[in-house]
Parts: sequence; C-alpha cells; structure tokens
Amino acid sequence: MAPITQDLKDSLFQKSLKAKEYSYSPYSKFRVGAALLAEDGTIITGCNIENASFGGAICAERTAFVKAVSEGIHKFVALAVSSDQEDFITPCGICRQFISEFVSESLPVYLVNTKGEHREYTFGQLLPLAFGLNAGQKYLQNA
Repeated sequence: MAPITQDLKDSLFQKSLKAKEYSYSPYSKFRVGAALLAEDGTIITGCNIENASFGGAICAERTAFVKAVSEGIHKFVALAVSSDQEDFITPCGICRQFISEFVSESLPVYLVNTKGEHREYTFGQLLPLAFGLNAGQKYLQNA
C-alpha cells in the first residue's frame, strides 16, 4: 500500500469517532471507537461492547480486529482509537497483547481526542518487548 496520506488519516480518524457512537457501554458510560486500516484500503470499525459480567466485555480495538480477521483480512497498516475524553486514550493491556498477534511493531497507532486532534505512536512504542509467537517458538525449541 502507498504511504498513508493526510486524507486517509482524516478518514480513519472520523471513522473511529463515528464508531464510538455505536458503543454499548451502559455500565461505564465510557465509549470507545476504533478504525483499522487494512492493507487493501478497507477501513474496519469497532466499538466497545460491555456485559453485565464485566469479563465478557470486548474493547473497540479487539472488535475491529475480530471483524477483520473473521472476514479474511489479515494485513493492516494503521489503527485509530478515540473516546469521549479530551485526553488521548491508549489501547488497554489486553488489547495490546491481542493486537500484537496481527501487526508489526512499526504499525502506526493514532490516538484521537474529542477535538479531532491526534497523536501518533508505533505499536512497538505501545507494547515494547511484546510476547508473541516467536517467543513461544523459542521456548518450544529449547524445551
């Protein structure tokens, strides 16, 4: 895929902001939206979906990845995450570990606030020294 243009970034940001409108968050009232850019240019969105058991809840980022993977999309080039906060929020620890299964450390992750401003990080900055398939394979080889 060609470099991510500002227009494409803006579209990604807007879709993440729109996705949070579909959030099902009756317990926390903390709405989160995510927009995932696939290598083929498709943008897959997700929102957080809570559950009365709390442990059954799923975050917006994981929702987007589950939707993409379940449709056969496995190559991603960017992720945007937004909430109703003026501050920038990052994916939670469980999401970071989940995302690490599907992306490289260089994947750009855009954090978008309610003013439409953004900050950019690489996935590796958000989850340095991630535990993944390579670590598991090294363990099995040495066992």
